[in-house]
Amino acid sequence: MTVDVQIACAGETPRVEQVAAWAGAALGDDPRNVCVRIVDEQEGAALNARFRQRGSATNVLAFPAAPEHGPAAASALLGDVAVCAPVVVGEAARQGKAVADHYAHLVVHGVLHLLGMAHDTAEQAAAMEAKETELLRGFGIGDPYAEVDA
Repeated sequence: MTVDVQIACAGETPRVEQVAAWAGAALGDDPRNVCVRIVDEQEGAALNARFRQRGSATNVLAFPAAPEHGPAAASALLGDVAVCAPVVVGEAARQGKAVADHYAHLVVHGVLHLLGMAHDTAEQAAAMEAKETELLRGFGIGDPYAEVDA
């Protein structure tokens, strides 16, 4: 398994090693490769517009490997995760969370999406949130869904 980390913006971003560790924890034993790209608001908005028809940047987007690239590519690459730095920093401030903790949560969240987890139903959301909380606890990060006293 390889985690390719790309820091494609300025501003408050985590270290490459941190991002790789968070993504690796979420991947667990899955041998496929992942790319995590930390983007600026312009790139985040462009990705969100192109793939989700939304007019602004969002915190995290996950792009599973496309089957049209062939079975060899799909077996080697799990997919890509894009995390929008300005959105993460803003959300962390509004939620009273450490920026690094929020980055960790969103990287884990994006990789879990690549692994097939979803939050479309209450049952799916509960399972995904429990997995995220378990993985983040391994890094000394509290429950990202708990209310924070600001």
